[in-house]
Amino acid sequence: MDFSVLRNLISRYCAGEEYWVDSRTVYIGHKEPPPAAEAYIPQRYPDNRIVSSKYTLWNFIPKNLFEQFRRIANFYFLLIFLVQLIIDTPTSPVTSGLPLFFVITVTAIKQGYEDWLRHKADCSINECPVDMVQQGMVVRTQSSKLRVGDVVMVREDETFPCDLILLSTSRGDGTCYVTTTSLDGESSHKTYYAVPDTMAFKTEQEVDSLHATIECEQPQPDLYKFVGRINIYKEREDSIARPLGAENLLLRGATLKNTDHIYAVAIYTGMDTKMALNYQSKSQKRSAVEKSMNAFLIVYLCILISKAVINTVLKYAWQWSADRDEPWYNHRTEIDRERHVVIRAFTDFLAFMVLFNYIIPVSMYVTVEMQKFLGSYFIAWDKDMYDEELGVGAQVNTSDLNEELGQVEYVFTDKTGTLTENNMEFIECCVDGHVYIPHAICNGQILSAEHEDLFFRALCLCHTVQVKEEETVESIKRGIHLGKPTSFYISSSPDEVALVEGMKRLGYTYLRLKDSHMEILNKDDEIERFELLHVLNFDSVRRRMSVIVKSREYLLFCKGADTSIFPRVVSGKVEQVRARVEQNAVEGLRTLCVAYRRLSPAEYEEACHQLSDAKLALKDREQRLAQAYDLIERDFTLLGATAVEDRLQEKAADTIESLQKAGMKVWVLTGDKMETAAATCYASKLFRRSTQILELTKKRTEEQSLHDVLFDLSRTVLRQRSLSGLSVECQDYGLIIDGATLSAVLKPSPESSGSGNYREIFLEISRNCSAVLCCRMAPLQKAQIVKLIKASKEHPITLAIGDGANDVSMILEAHVGIGIMGKEGLQAARNSDYAIPKFKHLKKMLLVHGHFYYIRIAELVQYFFYKNVCFIFPQFLYQFFCGFSQQPLYDTAYLTLYNISFTSLPILLYSLIEKHVSIETLKRNPTLDVAKNALLRWPVFLYWTCLGLFNACIFFFGAYFLFDNTTFTSNGQMFGNWTFGTLVFTVLVFTVTLKLALDTHHWTWINHFVIWGSLLFYVIFSLLWGGIIWPFLNYQRMYYVFMQMLSSGPAWLGIILLITISLLPDVVKKVLCRTLWPTATERAQVGRTAT
Repeated sequence: MDFSVLRNLISRYCAGEEYWVDSRTVYIGHKEPPPAAEAYIPQRYPDNRIVSSKYTLWNFIPKNLFEQFRRIANFYFLLIFLVQLIIDTPTSPVTSGLPLFFVITVTAIKQGYEDWLRHKADCSINECPVDMVQQGMVVRTQSSKLRVGDVVMVREDETFPCDLILLSTSRGDGTCYVTTTSLDGESSHKTYYAVPDTMAFKTEQEVDSLHATIECEQPQPDLYKFVGRINIYKEREDSIARPLGAENLLLRGATLKNTDHIYAVAIYTGMDTKMALNYQSKSQKRSAVEKSMNAFLIVYLCILISKAVINTVLKYAWQWSADRDEPWYNHRTEIDRERHVVIRAFTDFLAFMVLFNYIIPVSMYVTVEMQKFLGSYFIAWDKDMYDEELGVGAQVNTSDLNEELGQVEYVFTDKTGTLTENNMEFIECCVDGHVYIPHAICNGQILSAEHEDLFFRALCLCHTVQVKEEETVESIKRGIHLGKPTSFYISSSPDEVALVEGMKRLGYTYLRLKDSHMEILNKDDEIERFELLHVLNFDSVRRRMSVIVKSREYLLFCKGADTSIFPRVVSGKVEQVRARVEQNAVEGLRTLCVAYRRLSPAEYEEACHQLSDAKLALKDREQRLAQAYDLIERDFTLLGATAVEDRLQEKAADTIESLQKAGMKVWVLTGDKMETAAATCYASKLFRRSTQILELTKKRTEEQSLHDVLFDLSRTVLRQRSLSGLSVECQDYGLIIDGATLSAVLKPSPESSGSGNYREIFLEISRNCSAVLCCRMAPLQKAQIVKLIKASKEHPITLAIGDGANDVSMILEAHVGIGIMGKEGLQAARNSDYAIPKFKHLKKMLLVHGHFYYIRIAELVQYFFYKNVCFIFPQFLYQFFCGFSQQPLYDTAYLTLYNISFTSLPILLYSLIEKHVSIETLKRNPTLDVAKNALLRWPVFLYWTCLGLFNACIFFFGAYFLFDNTTFTSNGQMFGNWTFGTLVFTVLVFTVTLKLALDTHHWTWINHFVIWGSLLFYVIFSLLWGGIIWPFLNYQRMYYVFMQMLSSGPAWLGIILLITISLLPDVVKKVLCRTLWPTATERAQVGRTAT
């Protein structure tokens, strides 16, 4: 809905006009309003419980089974298992049921454990103690038991249990200070205000006597908007209505600071709170590799069905002749003949399905689950990703997405606390072109006392900094003389604290604000007092803030961005200051310009009149204030400029540069101001000095329509793209968009329908930009941006990284979510797929671990399909030689153990430790990153399948033709069908294992042990299986078969020859490709070998 419309309706209602709909009425303390006031209509609201878990004790089994059987493979194996139970099939139901049960059980345990951890986190929040005011006393209760209308008391450093309207505070001016670190990522202090009519209620008894109602909008996720009013009822007096705004609303998750205690009323509880509304539901993420596996599975399922249909048709065609009917000794012949031919055909079709069922690799899913689970420990064990300062290493919250780390195309990152340390440091200031650095004057020049003093006083007065409550003037002065490094200041802006502290180091110290007077200590240790008359607050459109103070005369001090100050300056050394500002900007420092204006009494009275009229307006208040500010902030004298550094996290710039070299697009999504965020982007090398910045901001859309701005930007980038094919140097573009404009872009409108979709134009612009900065983003807008890119026509793989609760939505929305375990709590880390201590660890996470995971699992998937084609296609060919009688080519033991024992361990180990290039090479050369799902595309899949079919034909027909004439052993005994099948199976096991050995680049003793050990195990097992009469078997068809085969010289020759012929085409193909068309990875391998 459009909340600007609602704001207007509320403004009209506060002025005595019509009632607005879609609102809620909250009765403070659950007290009914006076009979004459309004009807008492109790409303039901949710309790204060937070639920982030996915399952309950009652729905875990059905819901989890439903989600698991949504997987094509799991559902297919369930059907095969049921078929084996229902009809008589060539193989036992255990061969399908046991692996399926193992996969389902392991997955359920893993997901159940993860959800149990979420339940624990929810319980710790819901059982948190809260102080509630009841009948004039403070009663302690659990957070989950709070209801809308309850009055609570919150003490310093406590977190607000729900969304509250501030009633009164322990401070005399009715203000309190709050940090919203877990909401918008900013650790600075923000000031909130109690309504003047309730701020006098200081005790529990007084608060309990308050008789009032609150009317406000229904819950909505925007953290920065709130519209409502409070009606206060007094005896023998008319009720008083006061407007409520975002400055009165304390949000769940924020923390009370520098205030002893407050009283507030619950307005939104539980899942209605703004923090909860900004959480996305936690849905199960599936990797691109899993989607490829499902697609390949469908292809193999079609092949399986085709094989079963072909064999069923050919069986009945072959049996059409009476002399080729079922043999007389088969007791089922008469029973089968009495059945209808359709039923018999369907039964045979199902039997063939079960016989060829092994082409679908059920054990692949078991192996993949084990590979992901065991492989995730390599991230947790990585010492390079351990942070000594925090004492923690990387964490893996879900192992299902390991390979997705190596396929990321878009990285969405938070700024504050993720890219930066959120630690501002004053670097220098420039007064009339002369540079000052704390404790030194750069050029040794002494300035005129007037401009020097005015500049320092301006920075000591033009701010909203507060002194910590426990500090006194004497303690501050004593601390200065003793050289104490501690900070005395708190503010909603870290920049302001850095500037005030910088002035302290230059000899001018801000002491306090008392009785509307600001006190500063000058360089002569004298206290100066200035009356604070008006504060013209900073906003992102004006890009400046001002104060009007009075000492002996009226002074207007202003600081702001150079683009907003210079056009309003009429005197001062503009060029010298501009040159210094540009030099500092090149170095990535955050700059502000400082100016002042003397006001005559008449000018001051006029300014007061303009400000008073604007502040009292209930309608279009923001626009009227902007007009008043514009009239007052003019005719400045320029004093100078400042430079502040927002320190980046260690190696943040190097990490971003490496990610961009790897072909990833990096977007910064932040709730911070545009200027602040842009400075960070330059410092982190996301934007370079050669980058042309394209702005899609509220300020620009107020000057032009959104439609015109979008099409202007689109023309700019498309013109450059058309020139890129020529010899013209390609221009690098960077895009900046703010939250208000993004809402307009995403909102469908009649205007856009006739001229194309705004979303598509925005996506086209962003595609042609090397980097994008999204500022003033609400948490839900961050998720919307990620969702927009995910849904674009390229369907790129996205990654979101952040450190605060405000980042949780985008972390849950992205394909891969990474939380940083920093200063801003563990909400992001707890809700993420992976957690790392610092942003710099993202480089190794993606470029090394992600790269290896993808290479390994891609080989695992393709290899499993390949070896199962090699395994089951000879069985298909064998049916042409056994009258389509469903006779197995291989013994039951071989059928069962092929995927479980003989060929499973080598590929599992390969998928855990294979390194086709060294870690140092990957770090040094990010361009080796694998293109989007390159190893699981259809051409590669087709190559592996054709290779498997070729090998299967070699196994079967090679054995068939080689022993067509040489069919006798030395003792004159003839080879039988089980000997033939064992020969084919032996060649099969050795070929697929040696194929994996040829693909292995990183050899260790473990590889040798597993690969050669698997082959040795097969030989020993076959000798034991056929060399002993096992009492538990009803039949002993394999007795002495293996030994008999190995006693034949031609069998040895055939095995060696067939293995060589099978492997030769793949070896030739690899040699030719590496010689004639080497990839970047292969060149890196050659370089490593050479060194």
